Amino acid sequence: MYGLIRSVLFLFDPEKVHYFTAAMLRIVLRTPGVNFLWRKYFVFEDKRLERHLFGLTFKNPVGLAAGFDKNASMYNDLAQCGFGFIEIGTVTPLAQPGNDKPRLFRLKKDKAIINRMGFNNDGVDAAVLQLKKRKTKVIIGGNIGKNKMTENENAVDDYVLAFEGLHDYVDYFVVNVSSPNTPNLRALQEKEPLTALLSELKSRNKKKAVQRPILLKIAPDLSTEQLDDIIEIVLNTEIDGVIASNTTIHRDGLLEGKQALEKIGAGGLSGKPLTKQSTEVIRYLHTHSKGKFPIIGVGGIHSPEDAIEKLEAGASLVQLYTGFIYEGPGLIKRINKALIQKTTI
Repeated sequence: MYGLIRSVLFLFDPEKVHYFTAAMLRIVLRTPGVNFLWRKYFVFEDKRLERHLFGLTFKNPVGLAAGFDKNASMYNDLAQCGFGFIEIGTVTPLAQPGNDKPRLFRLKKDKAIINRMGFNNDGVDAAVLQLKKRKTKVIIGGNIGKNKMTENENAVDDYVLAFEGLHDYVDYFVVNVSSPNTPNLRALQEKEPLTALLSELKSRNKKKAVQRPILLKIAPDLSTEQLDDIIEIVLNTEIDGVIASNTTIHRDGLLEGKQALEKIGAGGLSGKPLTKQSTEVIRYLHTHSKGKFPIIGVGGIHSPEDAIEKLEAGASLVQLYTGFIYEGPGLIKRINKALIQKTTI
């Protein structure tokens, strides 16, 4: 059924389809009687799926990655798709339009997406207004970044503003320094600036009456030496974990033709081509850190097997984005049912 719906939706512009789908989901789930049928068909719940991390209880280990609900306007409806947690953002202190359109592209042959959105969002104040309308008990993460016009030497100020603004309204934070679509942002993954940024956020967090878990989201394109630095930084700053990984800038092994890729141009690649790469990053971090911090695995999860592979590599939780678009909401239920059958996870 979803395959038929997807084939129709994929005839239209990806960014327009995203907002159309969000509007349709809102209408469907708020229609009397339909909500019950929706949950019966798509949602699978079992106490054995619960995961306890960072002092939080996740009702299941399958979450929605940042980027889908940038402005925290959809999470109440998305929670009814069976997710164990939802990450909003990336949120920047000030509203910004993002990069020029078109900026979102499907690679159907590869079950992939290329995006160069550029942290388009309505800013932290607008996100807070939406989060004040929270009706769901599903865990909400806040993914934070810097504004495009903010120079790297002042980046800490932007992250602090977003952190302070969202602190009372989200359950955990994700520091996004790994998007390829904001100029020079990935330079913040280097040892010195990253240590300074995380240390400042950790210091401010300790002064709060309620401390929020802080995680770092990294790129899949880091060298082993850089991953070693990440491990050291996480342990030294005592943040709570890592999300591995963001989109890749590489285009190796794609089925999509070279001419089409050149026409699309720059952007981060997500989806099936990222499956193995992100899993290997998870495995490296888990092995070389000796499991000293939790990892949330994201990148190319299109099946229960993909999710289980990441969990077995060392992830404690997983997140969907492109897989959710290509496979539909039924994927969450299939993963959770598979996890119940696999008692070793």
